[in-house]
Order: sequence, then structure tokens, then C-alpha cells
Amino acid sequence: MSEKTKKALENHSKGYNCAQSVACAFAEDLEVKEETLFRAMEAFGFGMGCMGTCGAVSGMTAVAGFKESDGNLDAPASKKASYKASKKMIKAFEEKNGSVICREIKGVDTGKVLRSCDGCVEDAAEIVEKYLKGELE
Repeated sequence: MSEKTKKALENHSKGYNCAQSVACAFAEDLEVKEETLFRAMEAFGFGMGCMGTCGAVSGMTAVAGFKESDGNLDAPASKKASYKASKKMIKAFEEKNGSVICREIKGVDTGKVLRSCDGCVEDAAEIVEKYLKGELE
């Protein structure tokens, strides 16, 4: 297990939500203060507070946005790159876990848990690392 994945799991064990756990593990890589990512991802835990999109997935795609965005407020030109990165990461996560929806992953309606929250955090962190290294298909 990589240091970034360990960091994401440590974050989760400290009480960070799934989105915060993943995004904050990559603060240094993104050159963003961890507190900034922590605050930005606050409402994305617990599937955006309503068991919607998995928090780990939200954290993962936030990294894509921070990495790909040109930050140009007057003429943004980086959305396609952000969407492309996000799409690749979401596809990888869904292939591994069967869903990107918290409620489905937790088996709320079916009784069949697809993955634990720690497992989702671990998978998302691994996917982010592959993306950052240019190894994500």
C-alpha cells in the first residue's frame, strides 16, 4: 500500500469523511492547503449527505478538478480535461466496486454491501495515484 493510500486511510480513521480523506491525502501534490481541501469537501461525505455519489468518488474527482483546472475565471478552457480525468477515474472506481452511489455500495436497499467505506477510500486513493502518474486507462 502506498504512502498516499495510507494517508487517506489515516485521515478516515481520524474522523475525516470519505471525500476529505481522499482529497486531503493529495494536498501536497496539488499545492493546496489541506485545510482548504478539508473545508471544500465537508459536505461531500456520506454521499453528499444523502447517500448519493460516494464521498470517496467526490474526493477523487475534486483532485482531478484541482489538478486540471487552469483557474482562468475570465476564459476557462480546462473543463474538458477535468471531465476527461473525472470520467476515467469514475469508470475505474465503478468497475472495481460495482457502483459509485453510496446507498448501493452500502447495500441499503439490497442488504448486499459491495465495499466498506475504508475500502472505497483505499480504492479512490489508488485510482488518484494512477491518474497523477499518467497510468490510468
